[in-house]
Amino acid sequence: MATTTGFKHILDNLTTAVLVLDPTLNVQYLNPSAESLFETSITRVQGTPVVDLLVDSEEALDTLHAAALNGQSYTKREAEFLLTSGTRLTVDYSTSPIGHDVVELLMEIQPRDRLLRISREEDIITQQETSRILVRGMAHEIKNPLGGIRGAAQLLDRELADDGQREYTQIIIDEADRLRSLVDRMLGPNRALSMAPTNIHEVLERVKSLLEAESRGQILFRRDYDPSIPEFKGDKEQLIQAFLNIARNAMEAAFEHQRDDTTSERPTITLRTRALRQFTIGHKRHRLVCRVDVIDNGPGIPSDLLQNIFYPMISGRASGTGLGLSITQSIIGQHRGLVECESEPGQTDFIIFLPLEEKQ
Repeated sequence: MATTTGFKHILDNLTTAVLVLDPTLNVQYLNPSAESLFETSITRVQGTPVVDLLVDSEEALDTLHAAALNGQSYTKREAEFLLTSGTRLTVDYSTSPIGHDVVELLMEIQPRDRLLRISREEDIITQQETSRILVRGMAHEIKNPLGGIRGAAQLLDRELADDGQREYTQIIIDEADRLRSLVDRMLGPNRALSMAPTNIHEVLERVKSLLEAESRGQILFRRDYDPSIPEFKGDKEQLIQAFLNIARNAMEAAFEHQRDDTTSERPTITLRTRALRQFTIGHKRHRLVCRVDVIDNGPGIPSDLLQNIFYPMISGRASGTGLGLSITQSIIGQHRGLVECESEPGQTDFIIFLPLEEKQ
């Protein structure tokens, strides 16, 4: 690493992650930013092949081999690295040959995950607000004529002497009431939040108990809780409803997968909590945030449906109403939080972020 020794004090103070590789692509140097990014230290990886650091990153390895062979610089945008810890990173990186007698490779890496996540969250928040405006407008347009139809049917019902004819007016009244109830559900909770000290694990345990009773013990729950998460101000009953909607969908997906594949493992839901510090939700940076993962081993959500699952009336099941996730997003949004979803065949992860500090 002779070519970087003179500049080591500069490299050590860069916020950009920097690696130096020898011609055979063994790691010679990591600066502190790279140690943090790759979750390791120079003493552990110095002299080891870079493939031990970047697992399955074939495109990156091909780029490095080409740079070492041709002595040319390369740049890649939004490349994906898989670390030995299992963490996936989205990064921009460039490689440059340095030195004369012995050509080493200098890698400069800029993580993109945070920027991409903030951009994705802004899209989700915009989607949620658009959905809320559309539903409110539609509810107004439906409820007004619906009230008139119901009132007219009631007046007609009083004038009819024939019980057979009154049966038809009663059908009109009942269907009008059903439609009004559906519209109210689309609008979500119609009462103000009742904020009180809330323990997220009490909420999740209540959800677990309800679903264990519904499934008659056929669903396997795995709990991975962070006991350091403090209480926060929230509406416990509303949060139970929000998490119950997600977990019930997860349970139904897991059972559906088992029916479709007789060799699949037992339907399983994992409930995981973690405390995140200095975490951004949308444009707001929070000192402490609770992350909750609700993970099922179902068939996964089709990619064409994944972007729209929080819209009302969007459902991947024939028997679904498409309202559960929309209501959940509304409740979590009222708590200044956010719901995201990541899915692949065999695993779907609903991720809920809830700020733990009180609203200023």
